Amino acid sequence: MKLKEPTLSILFFIPAAIFLIAFFIYPIVLLVVDSFYQYDINKLNVKEFVGLSNYIKALTSDRFIKTTANTVLYVVLAVGIEFILGIILALLLSTGFRGSNIIRTLLLSPLMLAPLVAGLIWKFMLSDQFGIVNWTLYNIGILSDPHKVLWLSDERYSLISCAIADIWLTTPFMMLVLLAGIQGISKDLYEAAKIDGASRSQTFWFVTLPSLIPVATTAIIIRVIDAARSFDIIWVLTQGGPNFSSEILSTYMYKQLARYGRIGSASAMAVIFMIMLLAVSALFMKKIWNPNKEVN
Repeated sequence: MKLKEPTLSILFFIPAAIFLIAFFIYPIVLLVVDSFYQYDINKLNVKEFVGLSNYIKALTSDRFIKTTANTVLYVVLAVGIEFILGIILALLLSTGFRGSNIIRTLLLSPLMLAPLVAGLIWKFMLSDQFGIVNWTLYNIGILSDPHKVLWLSDERYSLISCAIADIWLTTPFMMLVLLAGIQGISKDLYEAAKIDGASRSQTFWFVTLPSLIPVATTAIIIRVIDAARSFDIIWVLTQGGPNFSSEILSTYMYKQLARYGRIGSASAMAVIFMIMLLAVSALFMKKIWNPNKEVN
């Protein structure tokens, strides 16, 4: 029996639809519903409807506001430096110099590690007792004492330390995406710029960079979402301390749920967090990447 094309299409779509409903739509609906209730941690089947109370408490909480500010700072710092390093490395590798393939392979090696493993590596490297970072800075004369900088236990450096580990881990991703974008730019554009007498810097600003906007925007949005929900690295390095100086929304929500059993509060924070990410992504796409924008 030969199936008609519409029927065949539906049959192929059903497994994906079931997966989408079971692992995406249902959890989100459950999360939103839970955000309107207050649970008894000892009796999870006992719950009290509190309306928007969990949202009001979250939005008026000093710790939630501080954690949100930490998250924004962490994302801007990590993704900003990753983009700068990524585009520099991509431009260097795009020249195709001898040994570039080997160097590219070596630069991609951090992507092979799990964030948890990367966090453990940097926890040892940034240790104020025996960490290689402090000893290197001491040997080259930057530090007068190899135990002077407490990367993970000083409020001034804890969030920066977590960002450093994230930058090391995911800069290769940014480099790889931007390199693919550079290699996809038509050579005719470069030839036209050369004929017009454009310098290398002018070619970069007026040919390479505008052509990279769609690819760069996609990479940045992916990294913003990924960095905002970082958990493994920060949990291994500092667990949000000291004094919540490196606490971001993902670790704060985890503590609310796992340590304190505040299911309703954690769910409300998660909903707010998702709305923030969706708003940022939508704004970014609208303002920076607009394929339908008319060119004068």
